[in-house]
Amino acid sequence: MLLCAVVASALMFADHRFTRMEEVRAQLTTVVAPIQWLVAVPSDVLTWGSLALSDQRALVEENRRLREQVLHLSHRVQHMSSLTAENVRLRELLGAAARLEADYITAELLSLDADPFTHQMVIDRGRRNGVFVGQPVLDASGLVGQVTAVSAYSSRVLMVADASHALPIQVNRNGLRFVLQGSGDYNALRVMHVPDTADIREGDLLVTSGMAGRFPPGYPVARVTEVVHDPGQPFARVTAEPVARLQRSRHFLLVFPPEPAPVPDDEIWDQELPDQLGADTPVATATEEPD
Repeated sequence: MLLCAVVASALMFADHRFTRMEEVRAQLTTVVAPIQWLVAVPSDVLTWGSLALSDQRALVEENRRLREQVLHLSHRVQHMSSLTAENVRLRELLGAAARLEADYITAELLSLDADPFTHQMVIDRGRRNGVFVGQPVLDASGLVGQVTAVSAYSSRVLMVADASHALPIQVNRNGLRFVLQGSGDYNALRVMHVPDTADIREGDLLVTSGMAGRFPPGYPVARVTEVVHDPGQPFARVTAEPVARLQRSRHFLLVFPPEPAPVPDDEIWDQELPDQLGADTPVATATEEPD
């Protein structure tokens, strides 16, 4: 230690008195730099690893929250286009019941059906999550399909592009109702039995009509891409493209349609019968025999 102290003192004195020592110090720094780097490697690796893990966890959590937020906002926005047209038709109706907002859960894609002639997929939600057969499935853009089979932890979904799938729709612009059927092509759907004189145009948005109670009304399904009028034929050939990203989406919404409020039978009888018979028409009761 004494020798090292003497040498250090001599070097400091020489560095202070002679300018040539700056070049020697620069060369020594170059020689010692790899040693300093090797000594600092373990500390740098530990610091980088802790930051990477914490950042990764934060990014994964933030990404999950953002995906759910996007789906939630898309679910709320999808009604806007249909509500705008609907408000025009219903503006004169006072006291109309408000549309109930449907509940939903999120789901993620597990696998796609390997059969090239079917368009089905498996998602990671099942009976334990409340999924049921016939439940509508949407992505951030529109209707994807409906659940056809349910197990405890997964479900099978039939997409709207499948040739065996059909659903009632309506033209958002004017409310005309038709049936939309899959064609086996992800990018083409067929609007069935459209009269040649029907007011349907390219670019029209097709939304669920709510008929039969399977799909809630107002969700976008497809957009008309082609309308062909064949002279002499009673029906036009109408082709539409799905608005949902059937081949790219990985996260979905499973919608629980709101149940309509039940109306007691006696109220229906009391309200409808006088309207049908007239205000002055006597109504026979169960204890009276009609003349």
